[in-house]
Amino acid sequence: MQQHNQKLAYIYGLSAVLIWSTVASAFKIALSYMEPLHLLFYAVLFSTLSLFVILAVQKKISLITQMSPKELFKNSMLGLLNPFFYYIVLFKAYALLPAQEAQAINYTWAITLSLLSIPLLKQKMTARELLAILTSYLGVVVISTHGDLLHIEFSSGYGVFLALLSTIIWALYWILNTKSDTDPLIGLFLNFCLGIPLVTIAMLIFSGPPPIELTAILSAAYVGLFEMGITFALWLKALKLTEKASRVSNLIFLSPFLSLILIHFILGEKILPSTLAGLIFIIAGNIIQQIRKKV
Repeated sequence: MQQHNQKLAYIYGLSAVLIWSTVASAFKIALSYMEPLHLLFYAVLFSTLSLFVILAVQKKISLITQMSPKELFKNSMLGLLNPFFYYIVLFKAYALLPAQEAQAINYTWAITLSLLSIPLLKQKMTARELLAILTSYLGVVVISTHGDLLHIEFSSGYGVFLALLSTIIWALYWILNTKSDTDPLIGLFLNFCLGIPLVTIAMLIFSGPPPIELTAILSAAYVGLFEMGITFALWLKALKLTEKASRVSNLIFLSPFLSLILIHFILGEKILPSTLAGLIFIIAGNIIQQIRKKV
């Protein structure tokens, strides 16, 4: 039985949060070298490799061979959502929007999850949950309009649409995952195994062969290893070691603010007051939602 170690849980959790705080900047850097589908191709390759190594170290590869064809098919098909559709949409959003806007809007996925749970999981919406939703999406409007709420004009309406669409895809992925008893790392690995051929075909049709410059490949490798692969394993480890899930899950609220600091110093983006204000609304909505779960 897994023993709790809160100190170690914090170390794993903070490590994951710190790494995730870098990915918005990493996305923009990688996209400066290649198109979204090229980035996704390399990222999925490196992520799948890292997940295979982690599973091998944990001696879980044999568990895959013991799965029934139905289980393998069911887990693999989720690869249509993640990594295929989700990251195509997300990377395109990052290509169209400043990193500070795209990453802030992406943090509304937990609110989107609540909305989709109503029709898909037959859950009821409470007044507190409605407040959380309205608060978070007010933040999205503030960020998207640069704070000019009286004259709504998006810097990239299509980019905002894609950023919001990515939260729907990500929320759907996790809702469908709730119906699976498969080990999360094994499930993710199988998702990415299906993702590789899908992404490769889409890339060759719409974007052509990927660039082979070392700098481009290394930037995509960072995204694959630390957005999609290793960090997920660190986060799961933290959740297993913690005495109470909320102690670790609340650490995620540090990530968007750390990310803004890195976006400013690495990418040179001037962080707009409207981005900071909107992000505070989004995080406040998420916190309100967390409180609802605890009472």
